[in-house]
Parts: sequence; C-alpha cells; structure tokens
Amino acid sequence: MAVAAAQTADVPPLTLDAAVRQGMVRAPLLTARNAALNAMRDEAVRAGRLPDPSLTFGVSNFPVTAPGAFSLRSDSMTMRTVGVMQTIPSHAARAADRSLAAAQVDAAEAEHTATAQSVREQVADAWIGVWAATQQRALLEALRDESALAVQVAKARLRGGTGSAADVLAAQAQALTLANQIEAADADVQAARASLQRWLGGVPATLADAPDFDQLPVAPDQLEQHIDRQAPMQAWQSREQVADAALAQARASKHPDWSVSLMYGKRAPFLSDMVTLQVGVSLPLFTRNRQDRDISAKQEQRDAVESAYEDARRAQRETVARDVAAWQGWGRQIARDREALLPLARDRARVALADYRGGGTLQPWLDARHDEIALRLSYVDALATRARTWAALAYLLPAQPASSENTP
Repeated sequence: MAVAAAQTADVPPLTLDAAVRQGMVRAPLLTARNAALNAMRDEAVRAGRLPDPSLTFGVSNFPVTAPGAFSLRSDSMTMRTVGVMQTIPSHAARAADRSLAAAQVDAAEAEHTATAQSVREQVADAWIGVWAATQQRALLEALRDESALAVQVAKARLRGGTGSAADVLAAQAQALTLANQIEAADADVQAARASLQRWLGGVPATLADAPDFDQLPVAPDQLEQHIDRQAPMQAWQSREQVADAALAQARASKHPDWSVSLMYGKRAPFLSDMVTLQVGVSLPLFTRNRQDRDISAKQEQRDAVESAYEDARRAQRETVARDVAAWQGWGRQIARDREALLPLARDRARVALADYRGGGTLQPWLDARHDEIALRLSYVDALATRARTWAALAYLLPAQPASSENTP
C-alpha cells in the first residue's frame, strides 16, 4: 500500500494539454482512420496502371463435318494456338483514374483530420467534466462547516431557552441536504473520471490548474478568416475534388480504348506455323444514352456538392460566431458571479447566521443558504459551459495547440 501511495504521489497532476496528447495517441478511432488512409494510398499506387494481360489458348479452324471431322490433322488450316492479349485504356481514362484515386486519398486525409479534431475536443470535454465536477464539490464542501455551526447554534439556543426544536430540526435538515449534495458531487466526479479514463486508460488522482479559459489560442477574427481550414470543412474540399475527378472519369469514357493481341498457331507436322497480330479499338458511337447521360449525372452531382459546400461554409461561419458570442457571454457572467454575486451571497449567509446567533430568527439564514448553494451550482455550470465552448473553438483548426496552463 505504501509503494502504491508513493507511485501515485509521483504522478504529476494532469493538464488539459497532456490529456489531449495522450488521448490522441491512444484513440482506436484514429488508428482506424490511419488504416483507411493507408488503404487509399495503396489504391492510389494501383490507379491508372494497365490491366493485367490475358493468356489465350485454343484450337482454330477445327473441322466438324466430313471429311476429316474432329481431327486435328485432316485439314491444313487447323492450328493449336496460344497467345497474349493486352487491353490499353485511353490516356484520358487512366489520367482520370489517377485523379480520382488522388482525390480519395485527400478525402481520407480530411476524414482523419476531422476525426483528430473530434477526438481532441472529446478528450478536452472529458477533462473539463472532471475539472468542473471537482470545482462543484469544492464549492459545496466549503459550506459544510457553516452548516455544522448552524446546528450547534440552534442546539445551544434550545438549551438556553431562546431557541426552538423546530430550528434545530431545520438546521439539521439543511446540513443533511448539503451532505446529500456533496455525495452527488462525489458521484459526478467519479462518473466524469470514468469518461476521461475511456480516452486515457488511467487518470491521475489530481488535475492540474485549468488553462485560461478567458483567452482563446486563436483570435476570433482569425477563426472567421480561416473557415475553410477548420477541420469540419476540410471534408467538403475533398468531396469537391472527388466529384471533379468522377466527372473527368465520365468524360474520359468517350475516348476509345485499345487492345493488342498476339497469337502463335501450331499446325500439323510439315506445315508452317502462323503468327497472328490483332489491334482492337472501342467505338463509342452511341453516346447519347450512355456516356452523355453519365457525364450529365456526374455534372449534376458535382454541382450538388458545390452547393452543399457553400451551405456548410455558411453554417460553420454561423456556428463559430454563435460559439464566440456564447463564450464571451459566459465569460462576462462568470466574472460577475465571481466578483460580485458569490461574495454577496457569502456575506448574506454570514450576516444571517450572525443575526441568528444574536437572537434573530433562523429562516433568513436558511433562505440565504439555499440561494447561495443554488448560485454556486449555477456558477459551476457556467464554468463548465464556457470551458466546453472554449474547447470547441480552441481545437477548430487542425493540430492547433491549446493555451498555456494558468488558473481560470
């Protein structure tokens, strides 16, 4: 047990940046995206190459009617043949195939980038969950001594004949209610640690101070100017490239493909053998209901992707603007709570308890305590919401590091 405690003590507090880095290394989803990306790269190497040649063999000019039916030697034209045939797609088709494969690689890279951004944000969200739950428990725990003091005062006044049993019961009920709230906060901490453990495998006993959630690592105007660089938008760029490549592939289908065949024929003894060379070319003559239809469909699909891309760009710009406004609004509320409302609620409760100790009634303290607890819980909710909004903005740009560690 002493060794385990010493090992735990040696583990430094976990910072938000460290949690994100560990989560990125250990995320199975990123491993899956890497495998998909490697598969697309292998496909890109294959794309645009000539298909495998075909080996042909058989019998030519084989007689099936008399005289000499079903004999390999009865007719001088009968040959046993072996040959090789190579199909040669058009240069345009091969170039389009390579372009499509390259676009699919870009799409896989974009999906990897978007997944990495999502993992960073989810790990940060899990870390923030532990941090916020810990903050909530600490704020509630700070009120325990005053609740115990209120119970002692109520009992003392009852013994002195200036209080009532109802005050004692009310003070005890308030203390028990606070204890229940602290127990619930403990459960929230454990649940949040389980969420973080999903990403990290293990969570140290303590967290480091939170980064400065009042400052974004990227200025809001920079986020506005780099909408297309943001991870959710990169997939749209690659989708547009895939649609362009598919359109080029459809247009390439109007170019003829070629084939070359070389065949060697073995005839009966004492007769000369023969070599046959053939060149074939496809004839895309009736394109109206075939190639042209495909080209038209791919063009419409490309236009659809372009329009959807513009809609996604507008939606992302709206999301960023909303998140920035929300982050700024929560920051102002938190500052007001921390600098004014929380101190006022604390002073109100202390004054009410002091008044009760001096002979006043208990109800003002009970009301003040109820309002102070509600304010503290609301304050923690605001801290968590602002922190999560901060994370959503801080990790928008690919591989964008979070800010340095400071107190909130």
